[in-house]
Amino acid sequence: MSESSRKKSSGDVRLFKAIGYPILILFALICVLPFILIVSSSLTDESSIIQKGYSLWPRDFSLSAYRLVFENPIRIVRAYGMTILVTVCGTILGTFLNVMTGYVLQRKDFKWRNLFSFYFFFTTLFSGGLVPWYIMIVRQLHLKNTIWVLIIPTLVSVWYIILAKGFMAGVPYEITESAKIDGAGDFQIFLKLILPLSKPVIATIGLFTALTYWNDWYMCMLYVDKKDMMTLQYMLYQLMGSIKALRELASQTSISASTMPIESTKMALTVVTTGPILLLYPFVQRYFVKGLTVGSVKS
Repeated sequence: MSESSRKKSSGDVRLFKAIGYPILILFALICVLPFILIVSSSLTDESSIIQKGYSLWPRDFSLSAYRLVFENPIRIVRAYGMTILVTVCGTILGTFLNVMTGYVLQRKDFKWRNLFSFYFFFTTLFSGGLVPWYIMIVRQLHLKNTIWVLIIPTLVSVWYIILAKGFMAGVPYEITESAKIDGAGDFQIFLKLILPLSKPVIATIGLFTALTYWNDWYMCMLYVDKKDMMTLQYMLYQLMGSIKALRELASQTSISASTMPIESTKMALTVVTTGPILLLYPFVQRYFVKGLTVGSVKS
């Protein structure tokens, strides 16, 4: 490369940094500001929010919302434990099943792969409805009030299978052929050869699956009656979805019902639920972007 070309390239890089970095910083601030607003509002006195509205900095600092949320810490801890257990088990099983299914469907030596691919895709077009689904879960499978009812219904996702299938198509088939020549079985090939090469798509599907289980409250609402099996999201759904539930909770605490911090409590509950996911995301971000983009362009 000539001296003039190097100078031009260096100038382009400096120009890109001068324009690109401020834009990226601006977008980062746009993404961060809502969460800062939530944290600030959760630490603001209820009367200040009602009179002055929300702000990026607490005007009248108060921990009353968090005192209300953690007035019954055993309930919060139990709900956290149930949610974490369901999320961990569901993420491990769901990721394994979705990635394995995607691998099988892209295998060239699997003669029924088109038939099964159509079967999976067909389920995305039609649904049996809530009533048959409820009858099957409760009367046929007898899963009501068990931990499996919170895990099994969302284990497999067609979209995740398609994502895994697209990524697996980029793995050379010669690896599978050579392993078969050496006497390795299909399951052994998948565990020892395919999975180590699929970390980006595993991290991507794992993160999506974890978010699905962590944010799910609908299954708990339909199929769980026991209070000790209540997940965090459903417990917060009950608190946030009904002023009556919040006032009943306030009547059991030292906070009067008339001054109960309803708005700040909503923000505090949001902080409590999103905190673990925000802490998890930076560890899988580098795999997340690569897995999503590679899986989306492959066919």
